[in-house]
Amino acid sequence: MTNEKSILVIGLDPTLIDFSHPDYAATGMDAAKVLAGLKSSEDELTRLGYSVQMCLTDFGETAEAVVRNQLRQRRFDCILIGAGIRTIPSNFILFERLVNVVHEHAPQAKLCFNTKPSDTAEAVQRWL
Repeated sequence: MTNEKSILVIGLDPTLIDFSHPDYAATGMDAAKVLAGLKSSEDELTRLGYSVQMCLTDFGETAEAVVRNQLRQRRFDCILIGAGIRTIPSNFILFERLVNVVHEHAPQAKLCFNTKPSDTAEAVQRWL
């Protein structure tokens, strides 16, 4: 890999998640596990030669603006929207809104999706 490839990883700020809520309880995760997984995937992508920017959002109050701001700061080759946004039914509209922000502000970027923090690098490598 080359340092030229830049990745934006979009996910929910795990400190805002109520892991006792039924949508999250079944995941077996908590904020500390999610943060550790994010750090590990960022480290792995960096080791592979990618430039990685993490973008953690809320549940929609400012999420679109936060992502839009990241996309205006630099060009990304690949954008990953995490499973916490994508697979939780109550986050469906947030996922849809973020996909449209990415489509509008980074139409050249490949999109990829993980199933958990530990397969983030695999998701990126499918497209880059």
